[in-house]
Amino acid sequence: MKDAVPALLRIHHVALICSDYARSRDFYTGLLGLEVLAEHYRAERDSWKLDLALPDGGQLELFSFPSAPPRPSYPEAQGLRHLALAVASLEPWVRHLRAAGVAVEPVRQDPYTGKRFCFFQDPDGLPLELYEVDDRRSG
Repeated sequence: MKDAVPALLRIHHVALICSDYARSRDFYTGLLGLEVLAEHYRAERDSWKLDLALPDGGQLELFSFPSAPPRPSYPEAQGLRHLALAVASLEPWVRHLRAAGVAVEPVRQDPYTGKRFCFFQDPDGLPLELYEVDDRRSG
């Protein structure tokens, strides 16, 4: 009889590679307000690694590499399609991002859940989504 595999618990972290470490660090910490958990320069790889805390306990890992290729296309390249962040209300975030010069797509409504959402991009063009939820845990 085959042993049962324990259930997955949650996403622990998402790793992102950036082209300009200082610019991306400022975007994720300053503009989005994520807390720095740890920051390390790895000389052997000429690479920075920044661990950022998400409000739900998950993390973003931000890496820099000297010659990382750009994202092949937007938005439908194979691989990560977008990273969605839950918010209680879209409007304050849309105003905040636009005031900082970030282009935000028009707010749309999910035809299946009825929830509202919008997209914007990080400094390297990674598509990010704000998804409006009723509380910090629901989807």
